Amino acid sequence: MKLIIQIPCYNEAGTLAITLADLPRQVAGFDTVEWLIIDDGSTDDTVRVARENGVDHIISHTGNQGLARAFMSGMDACLRLGADVIVNTDADNQYNAKDIPALTAQILENRADIVVGARPIESIDNFSLTKKILQKLGSWVVRVASKTDIPDAPSGFRAMSRDAARHLVVFNDYTYTLETIIQAGQKNMVITSIPIRVNKDLRSSRLVKSIPSYIWRSLVTIIRIFVIYRPFRFFGSIGAMLFGVGFLIGLRFLWYYTQGDGEGHVQSLILASILMGMGFQAFLIAFIADLLAANRKLMEDVRVKFKDSAEYCKGKIHKKLDND
Repeated sequence: MKLIIQIPCYNEAGTLAITLADLPRQVAGFDTVEWLIIDDGSTDDTVRVARENGVDHIISHTGNQGLARAFMSGMDACLRLGADVIVNTDADNQYNAKDIPALTAQILENRADIVVGARPIESIDNFSLTKKILQKLGSWVVRVASKTDIPDAPSGFRAMSRDAARHLVVFNDYTYTLETIIQAGQKNMVITSIPIRVNKDLRSSRLVKSIPSYIWRSLVTIIRIFVIYRPFRFFGSIGAMLFGVGFLIGLRFLWYYTQGDGEGHVQSLILASILMGMGFQAFLIAFIADLLAANRKLMEDVRVKFKDSAEYCKGKIHKKLDND
């Protein structure tokens, strides 16, 4: 059994050595524990620090592509390297590496496909009230969209089985944390959470450049989640609201019309017609979006089967070469 611990990095020379010093080289249940760094276009000495501290594998992007792309590059590399279980953690040493065995234990025991580490959000002093609220809001949205019960969905400290990693695809460029949980829930994977410890903050968050920016990007991410993964519910709710308001305004016009005062409320009839028409169009969009979502799921299944076929052919070629 092989465990690979991956760390997405962007200009992490100042904290990476501290993070690597805490990572284990032996974890119960695994014959091999390897470290993998995803250098997301760093311009500092991140790669040099990684090599000096014994990192086994380094994947480099020519330019900065964002956390989500770095995460997926690491996942693909881990699968190619034969990882049976993958643990993802951050380069700023936010998460306590001593909790890695607890994350992987449930996967080894076949009790979960993905295990997410839940931070003690309320007791983290460097988290502002706004960030705590957004953490809770994001986790609530993920629970609704994925039908899972993960209390700290934005946590990047997680372990996943090889089969789970094969099925995950991230569309968002900003972050992978919320989207992967939703995909896992929709694919009927067993996803659970355990409480973890956190270390002292070594630097400010790269994702939170400013509170207004963080709020905006978080809201956009949440809306995109509903549009991509619950399209019928998203557009259907908008359609129902518009149609319902238009219908009530139309009833108001009818009331005045039956009282002989309809000519003075023609504007209500026009507004009702516009709103009901918009509502009907939103319902049509809901059906189209739902069909697109079904097509996306089929494409994801094709992607996994293609990977399986490629791995099978690669194995057959290696076996033939060995026999020759």
